[in-house]
Amino acid sequence: MPTPTARHSAFSPSVSELAMLRWDLEEELGCLSRHGIDGVGLWRAKLTDVGVATARRLLRAHGKRVSSLRWAGGFTGSDGRNYRESVDDGIDAIGQAAAVGADVLVLHTGGRGGHTIGHAHRLLLEACDTLAPVAWNAGVRLAIQPFHPDAAAGDGFLTRLSHAVDWVDRFDHPAIGLALDLWHFGNDPALPELLPRLLRRLFLVTVADRSEPPMVGGEQLPAGTGKLPLESTVAALVSLGYSGHVEFDPVGETAEAAGYDRTIRHVRFVADAWNRAMSQRMPTVRPGIATTIGG
Repeated sequence: MPTPTARHSAFSPSVSELAMLRWDLEEELGCLSRHGIDGVGLWRAKLTDVGVATARRLLRAHGKRVSSLRWAGGFTGSDGRNYRESVDDGIDAIGQAAAVGADVLVLHTGGRGGHTIGHAHRLLLEACDTLAPVAWNAGVRLAIQPFHPDAAAGDGFLTRLSHAVDWVDRFDHPAIGLALDLWHFGNDPALPELLPRLLRRLFLVTVADRSEPPMVGGEQLPAGTGKLPLESTVAALVSLGYSGHVEFDPVGETAEAAGYDRTIRHVRFVADAWNRAMSQRMPTVRPGIATTIGG
């Protein structure tokens, strides 16, 4: 589990590589260092491009922790691979995560495809039966990511938070938990009541804003520039004892137009404001009000 880097910080932010898609890893890490952000979420496609050995060297040189590695899964075959191929890829991904120091590997279940929902659940169960002990022995935790039903496409069939929490509770293995993507569920009416149960199984929180309902390919706005109650949700999690990764994930036209450096500077500004507010027990940044990229 990460620990806050500043004495009075409630959380220490990280940023997903997907927010800096056109940069290579060295450029990304240099930018994060300039803005005092010590965590990065890695994307497997870019990790493959640079190679695990080079990535480890660069991460060590820049003093960066890895908040997550995305993603493995697709156990239902919705991405074109068969079940065995997806499980084998999951084992490879666990090895990659361990090699770069990522203690969280995000899992996508895959969409239902032509399966009944019961069969889709059985495929996920069998996959986790195989992967959980491998991950546990490697020091890696597997965070299953649920998706909003209007934005799931072929990525996942767990489209209600309560069902996802029920599933990991029933599986009951210390290496299996959840990734909460606030872009998908930040304004879910069920979220506040679920937080105490969710907290017990929560390995990763990802943060992006939106002004419209979620949809496939929808823009992930920088935090504080949309309408989601992101600050209050993160504050609620921290107040309940969450000390895990908080990974910012602004992806889309707004972040691209601002430029990666300004976008990462904005993440730092928002994270600092949230940390100050949490330490003072009062909000200082309200969604959609007086917060623009560049600060």
